[in-house]
Amino acid sequence: MELRLTGKVAVVTGASRGIGLAVVRALAAEGVRVVAGARTVTGELAELAGDGAVRPVAVDLSTVDGPGRLVDAAVEAFGRIDLLVNNVGAVRPRPAGFLAVPDEDWIATLNINFLAHVRTVRAALPHLYAAGTAAIVTIASVNATLADPLVIDYSAAKAALVNFSKALSKEAGPKGVRVNTISPGPVSTELWLGADGVAETLARVGGGDPAAIAEGAAHESVTGRFTEPEEVAGLVLYLAGDLAANITGANLAIDGGLVTSL
Repeated sequence: MELRLTGKVAVVTGASRGIGLAVVRALAAEGVRVVAGARTVTGELAELAGDGAVRPVAVDLSTVDGPGRLVDAAVEAFGRIDLLVNNVGAVRPRPAGFLAVPDEDWIATLNINFLAHVRTVRAALPHLYAAGTAAIVTIASVNATLADPLVIDYSAAKAALVNFSKALSKEAGPKGVRVNTISPGPVSTELWLGADGVAETLARVGGGDPAAIAEGAAHESVTGRFTEPEEVAGLVLYLAGDLAANITGANLAIDGGLVTSL
């Protein structure tokens, strides 16, 4: 299937591992030149830079000027931006409940899961407009609508992100820029399965086994498994390409049927 992405330039945030790394790989395989922003350039990300089509940029996207520096690096390297994939984010389970989440934790969560995206869009949008036809794909979460006290601050940030993206789609669409969000359920990444991930954190608090907790979470979905990062990347490619040329303002779930509401 021809996605017509060859030769385009993409900026991907949170690109060092998990969903972000899978997106970088998938875009590069389609002939896209990718500027990949991450706080730390991992070995896996560095390996993708061998032929020059992928340009890793070490940048702290939680800072006020980090997103702008990433966008500037992309324009300096390739002269344009056709696609922005907002993926950066983090989650910390709150097993002690709402009253145990202080202001500084709320601010940190909103900063990395919402404001980092806003700042990156603000920096990239003039270049996306200049491209004539462009796209923004933002990785949200099922928790944007599936409110969960275990991740109460993360859920609120992702809800804000989906609302922001929907509003932006109405402004940017007439100027040639489509804006969509993807809301994954649990994904097989370090965020859920790694050291200090969701499963391990819950096991440490409740005295259970991380593998059993992850298995239980997987079986809450209809398919009985976690989504793979490459499956999210495939949806990003679809939304970025011409086959989705009339899709904007959408929030697409990829959750194995976890969310049962219409």
